[in-house]
Amino acid sequence: MKIIAVIPARYASTRFPAKLMQDLGGKTVILRTYEAAVATQLFDDVFVVTDSDLIYNEIISHNGKAIMSIKSHESGSDRIAEAVENMEVDVVINVQGDEPFINKEPLEKVIEVFINDIDKKVDLASLMFEIKDKSDIDNPNNVKVVVDQQGFALYFSRSVIPYPREENVGVRYMKHIGIYAFRKEALLDFYRLPMLSLEASEKLEQLRYLEYGKRIKMIETTHAGIGIDTPEDLEKARKML
Repeated sequence: MKIIAVIPARYASTRFPAKLMQDLGGKTVILRTYEAAVATQLFDDVFVVTDSDLIYNEIISHNGKAIMSIKSHESGSDRIAEAVENMEVDVVINVQGDEPFINKEPLEKVIEVFINDIDKKVDLASLMFEIKDKSDIDNPNNVKVVVDQQGFALYFSRSVIPYPREENVGVRYMKHIGIYAFRKEALLDFYRLPMLSLEASEKLEQLRYLEYGKRIKMIETTHAGIGIDTPEDLEKARKML
C-alpha cells in the first residue's frame, strides 16, 4: 500500500493573507509544515500543491517537492485530486499547510484505519476530539460531527449538533479536525462530482462525500492540533518555538 501526504497551500487566505509565507523561527510556516510531515517518516512521499509561485519556489529551493495547480480550486480536496490524479498511490493524507506542529500519533491512527480495512469499507478517515466548553460548542468556526455506533460520520455542521433538547443524556460534542485520509478513488470521485446543496449551505467540503454516500471513519484523538489562522496564532506559535 503506497501512502503519500499532500499539503494544499493557498497563498490568499481570507482571514490571514500570505500566512503560509510568514516567518516562524527563521523558516516560513509552509516550509516548517512540509519538513514536519517528512520528519514523521509515515509517508512514501510528501508534496506541497499550490497556486502560488512564491510557495512553490519556497519548497523547491529547500529541496522539497511541490506541484503547481493547473486549475483554480474551491477546496483543498479538489486541489489535491488534480495533483494525484495520475499518480500510482493508494491512500492520500491531506495535511493542513498552516499546522507546522504536526503530531505523529493521530496521523498513525488514520493510516491504521486503511491498513486494517481489508474489505475496503472505508472511503475516508478523519479526526475528532471532544469539546466541553459551551462557547466552543456554539462557535460556528468549530465544525462539529456526529457519528454512528461504528464511528462513521453521520453529519458535519457549523451548528450545534446534536441540538440539546434534552440535557444530561450523555451526549458528547465532537469537533472535527481537518486532517483527512482518502482512498484515491474516493478523492477522484469528489473531484468529478458537482457540489450539492448541503455543502453549498454549510461551506463544508466533507458534506459532498456524505451526500454521495461515501463512508468517513472518524477517529477520536486528544491532539487538537495548532493551526495558524490569525496573526495572534502566529505570535503564539513563535513563543512555542
